[in-house]
Amino acid sequence: MSRFQFVHDHRDAYEVKRLCQVLDVNRSSYYKWLGGADARAARRREDQVLAERIRRIHADSGGAYGSPRVTAELRETGTRVNHKRVARVMRAHAITGVRLRRRIRTTVADPAATLVPDLFERDFTAPEPGRKYMGDITYLPLAGGEFLYLATVLDCFSRKVVGWSIADHMRTVLVTDALRMAAATRGGLDGAVFHSDHGAQDGSRAFADLCADLGVTRSMGAVGSSADNAACESFHASLKRETLQGTRDYGNPATCRRTVFAWLTRYNTRRRHSANGHLSPNEYERRRHTAKLTLAA
Repeated sequence: MSRFQFVHDHRDAYEVKRLCQVLDVNRSSYYKWLGGADARAARRREDQVLAERIRRIHADSGGAYGSPRVTAELRETGTRVNHKRVARVMRAHAITGVRLRRRIRTTVADPAATLVPDLFERDFTAPEPGRKYMGDITYLPLAGGEFLYLATVLDCFSRKVVGWSIADHMRTVLVTDALRMAAATRGGLDGAVFHSDHGAQDGSRAFADLCADLGVTRSMGAVGSSADNAACESFHASLKRETLQGTRDYGNPATCRRTVFAWLTRYNTRRRHSANGHLSPNEYERRRHTAKLTLAA
């Protein structure tokens, strides 16, 4: 409680002048504070409306979003708001995002390795399947504050998930398994470009060696820039939003794996994707293949 509020609450029992003297506040400042009561009440009402919007966004994220991503979501929908205000409202209403446990670095990058360039430059499109792939890791919250981790490989042409892997760790094998699955799905990745962020897994010697074995050229975005891998982040956000449906976690690991597997299957085969003209990734690729055969005939 502020000292001005204390003066206001006890003004009927004691003189305002005496209360201000005891609390060491200026009487003029108290009256100025009192004059702003209507404005403060209006701000409280506005904050309450904002808090309800934040709760919906927070629930849609599975309880994962903190103030930076909530702010981005609000701005995306046309709400002009300062991130400091979002953080303040979230604190006031006890809305907190899920935080990952500190990552344990299990792979050490080669000090002599050359810098991997950004060959995408935020262009997540491709003229045909099999040319450009992108990948990322996301966490899957479980009951009790534990996590599973999902690595995915998406084809930029159709946004099809061609490779994925789930584990209870984020060691390099998580991403190498996903890339090997992509190679099996496509019948090889020779000549393709794979884009990722600067995670320790994708920057490891083991992952670089696998890419070389598969004939894959690596691409990486700038350090700390989520926009350089935005398409993957958007994909993972959709996955968690549609599978969690406002709940905070998936329950146990077995349920999590089944739920995610079912969604990934539906995503490729049935879920309409705006980037594909509202066709599923499989149907989009099928029509591309049919059109190519027609032109060749």
